[in-house]
Parts: sequence; structure tokens; C-alpha cells
Amino acid sequence: MKEPLLWGREDKSWEGLMRMSKNKVEKLKNTVTVRSSRMNLWMIRATTSVILWICIVQLTAFGDMWGPRVLKGWPSCFTQESAIMELPSIPPRILPPKRVYKNNGYLMVSCNGGLNQMRAAICDMVAIARYLNVTLIVPELDKASFWADPSEFQDIFDLDHFITSLRDEVRILKELPTRLKQKVENGFLYTMPPISWSDMSYYKNQILPLIQKYKVVHLNRTDARLANNGQSLEIQKLRCRVNFSALRFTPQIEELGRKVINLLKQNGPFLVLHLRYEMDMLAFSGCTQGCNSDEVEELTRMRYAYPWWKEKIINSDLKRKDGLCPLTPEETALALRAFDIDQNIQIYIAAGEIYGGSRRMASLAKNYPKLVRKETLLEPSELQFFQNHSSQMAALDYLVSLESDIFVPTYDGNMAKVVEGHRRYLGFKKTILLNRKLLVELIDQYNNGAMNWDEFSFAVKQSHADRMGGATKRLVIPDRPKEEDFFYANPEECLEPSEDDDTSRSTV
Repeated sequence: MKEPLLWGREDKSWEGLMRMSKNKVEKLKNTVTVRSSRMNLWMIRATTSVILWICIVQLTAFGDMWGPRVLKGWPSCFTQESAIMELPSIPPRILPPKRVYKNNGYLMVSCNGGLNQMRAAICDMVAIARYLNVTLIVPELDKASFWADPSEFQDIFDLDHFITSLRDEVRILKELPTRLKQKVENGFLYTMPPISWSDMSYYKNQILPLIQKYKVVHLNRTDARLANNGQSLEIQKLRCRVNFSALRFTPQIEELGRKVINLLKQNGPFLVLHLRYEMDMLAFSGCTQGCNSDEVEELTRMRYAYPWWKEKIINSDLKRKDGLCPLTPEETALALRAFDIDQNIQIYIAAGEIYGGSRRMASLAKNYPKLVRKETLLEPSELQFFQNHSSQMAALDYLVSLESDIFVPTYDGNMAKVVEGHRRYLGFKKTILLNRKLLVELIDQYNNGAMNWDEFSFAVKQSHADRMGGATKRLVIPDRPKEEDFFYANPEECLEPSEDDDTSRSTV
């Protein structure tokens, strides 16, 4: 009787055991399912992340498109704050459309002279290439002049901006196409200097046929090769567009220039003095006012050492009286005082090393103690990259000169003229254009006791009342282009009209 009861207990135990096993199997299945789901979710997330990063890398590779402007601005490591911060909306760069025209050939040019002489020449060459419908190869800069600056175009100017900003006017290439480049390297190149102060008819009738014949023509001198006047309005405006827009300095030069300007502005108004009392200028011009006998001999030797400086025997006193010499530091101090320039104003010296050093600068420093230079405002490490590159150093001075409250050049060289014109373009900013011939006459009278200070100061201010960089007509001298006003000193076709403007251009 007991066996059935025992059997029943065993049966019930077996059923419980089976039920427990079934539950464990179900739990195991559920666990496997959950783990499988989590693994799938992780794989999806990992795959999505890889795809997103591939997209980011591909977008970044687009170069000048919107990719670098947005994606390259992202931080490398994301924080909670950066994750929720919205990126600013930056409009894409809009390039002018390419100009479509039949290419008549290729124009190579080698610029000569200093920075601003080359700058004006580049503007002329772009205008000539546009007029002739030829492709311009990026100009080669002078490396053999007195300054021996090894800088290439892209070391001074923003090359890509230069090319793209003018693409609706002229096609500019960094180098010749391969076939033509090999031909030129093998010595097949027509080279010539164009005639100075020529108008566009000369380039159409004389230069264009040569380009069509040889496919490539190299102009080996480019300074002052296009006439100041008599050009079409389109040509004149293109020269301005190149000068004031396309020829932008490299980001490194621009950044350092802004730093100098900000340092100056922190201490109030500032005057830029382009004191052209440098050794090369004095040797070239033969101006030795205030120099001792050893210095006169040194400058004379230097003048004879450079064969392209044609004038050798020079009467310094006569040149000075004719207004053909840069003012000395002593004369400059008298002139600034006569204009009632505040003696506490900052004066930034835009120049190289002044000949005679501190001895010659003593009078100017005594009257205007706040004399500064880029070398005194910046750390040596900041200027290290620009050392032995005179054109890059001149570019820094150019930027500071544009932003100054007053600009005073002591000689009407290329920098003085180009900065003068650029300041007119920026709204006729105050530029004191010294009448050196009259000024040295007044200075001599004052030094000799023929005039007292008040008389001297009044005469200086009265004679320069209309020489402050305001609106004026460009002087035209028929058949004497070298003596007329330089286009880049007064590009009046590109300037906003003034109420005081006359309707006719002055002619001599």
C-alpha cells in the first residue's frame, strides 16, 4: 500500500524537476537573446560612427570649399560645452565666374625694383594681359637688385587669392603648361623689355603679334611700362582692382601687421614717417647733406659699384636745392615742428637702417621722443622669419602706413607714391606731401636767421595747405610722362568724387 504513495511522491518530484529545468532553459534563452540584441546594437552604433567619420574626412578634403571653414574649425576633443555649442553660420566663399575667351598665348614677366615698384608693375601686367586676351604666368620678383631679396611671389602675396579673385578678368597660371615649359627650359623663349610709358595700342600692335607667333613672350622689365593717362576707364579700374583688392599680403604678414597697428593704437594716435634716409637712397641720389668726409667717400664708392645706377658724378648741393634729395632727419624734425605736429605723438619710422645711426637721429629724437620701429614693438622671434627679406619687411611698413593717422614721406619714391594713392582710395586719409624744393629753401632761410620761427612755421603751413592728400586732379604733361603725376599716387578714376573736384584735369 505504501508503494503507490511513494511512487506518487517520486512522480511529483520529477515533475518539479522538469519544471525547474524548463524555467532555466527559458531564462538562458532570454539571456542569449538580450546579449544578441545588445551585440547587434553595438555593431550598428560602431558602423554608424565609422561612416560618419568617413564622411567628415571626405568633406574636409574638399579644400577651398565650405569643408575647411566649418569642419576644420571643430575642436579635436569634444567637451560637454562644445557638444551643445552651435557652430556659427559661415557663408561659402563665392568666386567670380571664369572669363571665357580665346587665349592668344602666354605672357611671362620679371619684375624689377623694390616691393612697391614691383607692385605697380604687377597691376600693369595684369591689365595688359587682360587687354591682349593672353594667359598671365605668376610674375617673377626681382632677386638681383640692391636688396637681394630671395622672396617669391607667394612669400609676399596671397597667391591663391590673387589668381581666383581675378578669374573673371584674366587667366593666371602658376606655371606654363608642361609642353611649353619644356620648350622654354630648352632655351626657346622670346625675351624683351617693353618701351616705357606705352599705351595699349603699343601692346596690341607690337607685343600681341609676337605672342601669337611665339606662343610665349617674356617681358624682362616691367616698371613704368604702361602710360599713366590716355587709357580706357576699364583698364584704369582694373589696375585699381588688382592693387587694392587682388594683391593681398600673406596671412603671416597681415597678422603681424595688425599686431603692430594694435600696439600703436593702444597708445593713441600715431604718425608714420617714411624716412628715406638710407644708405642705398643716398648713394643712388648722391645726396650727402650733413654727412662727414668718410661717409661721402663711402656713398660715392657704393654708387660706382652698381653699374645700373647711371649717374655717377653728382653735385649734392645742387640736387638738394632742386628738391631731388630726401630730407635729412634734422630737416624732418624742423618740418614736423613747423606743421605743429604734437611732440608727444608716436612716430613710427617706416624705413630700413638710417644712415649715420643714432648720431643723425638725435635731433629728431629730441623733438619727438616717442619714436618707434617694428624692431622695438615686436620681439626678435616675431621678426626672425622676415629677416633678410626686405620686401616682406617693407610689406609690414606698408600695412602700418595705411592705418596711420598721418603719413609723411620724406622722398617721393615708389612706396611714398603707392601708399599715397592707397590712402586716397581709403577716404583721402591725411598724407603730408612735402614740397622739398620750397621746404629746404625755407629751412636754409630759418637757419641763416633770415626768418624767425613764427614766420618759418607760417610759410611752411601756408605752402602745404593743399598738399594733405585730398582730392585733386592728376597732372598730365603731354610728351613728358616721367614728369607727370604717377597713376598709382592718384588713381582718380577709381576714387569717390569730391564736391571740391574741378571738372577738368590740370594739364601743363
